[in-house]
Amino acid sequence: MSPRAQKGTLAALLLALAVVFAVWFANDRHWLASQLVFTAPPLLLAIGVLSGRGKAEFWAGVLALFWFSHGVMSAWSHPDTARWAWLELLLALAVIGVASAPGLRRRFGKRNA
Repeated sequence: MSPRAQKGTLAALLLALAVVFAVWFANDRHWLASQLVFTAPPLLLAIGVLSGRGKAEFWAGVLALFWFSHGVMSAWSHPDTARWAWLELLLALAVIGVASAPGLRRRFGKRNA
């Protein structure tokens, strides 16, 4: 995958995650807090990725570990919203994979001898 396609894929995954959070917590009693804590970070990271900020890709991978943990916890403890939690979990795994791919390619790719 080219670097440009990788950034586009990562931004699309982050935007999808933001949409999941926005819909999931749309009727939350603490709507503003839930939007600031859950929806805003992937949106801001998507903007950072699209604008070419290298640290945004790193932080997307780091925060995706937290989103993965939240998804696992929510899927097990709240059966009524388990579908949203599983969607969060899968998107977080995809973000981790796409954000980590360039570093993994550099580390384990073919070496020119």
